[in-house]
Amino acid sequence: MANKQKYDPRVLDLFDRYVHGQVSRRQFLDRAAAFTVSGVSAAALLTSLSPDYALAQQVSADDPSISVSYKKYNSPQGGGVIRGYYARPAVVDHKLPGVIVIHENRGLNPYIEDVTRRLAIAGFIAYAPDALWPLGGYPGNDDDGRAMQRERDSAEMVEDFVAAVSFLQDHPDCTGVVGSVGFCFGGGMSLRLSVRIPELGAAVAFYGRHPSAGDAAKIRAPLMLHHAGLDERVNASWPAFEKALKENDRDYVNYLYADVNHGFHNDTTPRFDEKSAALAWQRTIDHFSKHLIPGD
Repeated sequence: MANKQKYDPRVLDLFDRYVHGQVSRRQFLDRAAAFTVSGVSAAALLTSLSPDYALAQQVSADDPSISVSYKKYNSPQGGGVIRGYYARPAVVDHKLPGVIVIHENRGLNPYIEDVTRRLAIAGFIAYAPDALWPLGGYPGNDDDGRAMQRERDSAEMVEDFVAAVSFLQDHPDCTGVVGSVGFCFGGGMSLRLSVRIPELGAAVAFYGRHPSAGDAAKIRAPLMLHHAGLDERVNASWPAFEKALKENDRDYVNYLYADVNHGFHNDTTPRFDEKSAALAWQRTIDHFSKHLIPGD
């Protein structure tokens, strides 16, 4: 797991703006230079903040208790043929509920694949589509992945994930009951799916962009939202969306994790907070167990 280091909050804010396309790499390096200690370059600082995917394996792809593969589906209103990462318990004698896992703004990286395997360990069928597949798929590094994802049409990507839900609902291993979970871009997309798909079984969003207040009435799925206490960018729109959820009597629960940063669940970066990530993940599994498994 990522080393827990202390960073100037202004550096973390600048890094957040960099990974979300609000400042360029050159602008990050120029501005970060003001916060570096003697002997440490801004480039080295950026490297230390970036994911180390050698750390992204809580569950091995060779774990004998699960079965993993890549599967493709068709998204006719989106990007066409999409490939995703599929994981399920290795031995079961009955169909299982499914969960769509939605990546951040950089494609299907090793961290998201590991999250998919964690859901299989917990007893679900999990499927993580790669929104970059129409452009060749996740390129192996996040900087290029972010650039590629910006090339995709945002409306088409929504259709890709809507089609992924249908793919999993119709899969012979699945009961037809499907939920969604996503992180950052994926958190916002998980909430978008709850707006688009009335029969979605449950939705979980980790620090994701909120739908408009007007969309709250369309939501039928039970929601769980995880917000980072220091994430001013995402949290700014939460009060208006929560007000709309309450006014429409929607089923939701929100958790705010104090003194942690956007991305706190990602165990490959210094923003990772082990205690908050573990708690949020257990709450997520409990949410899916309650709403996707009959009788739970």
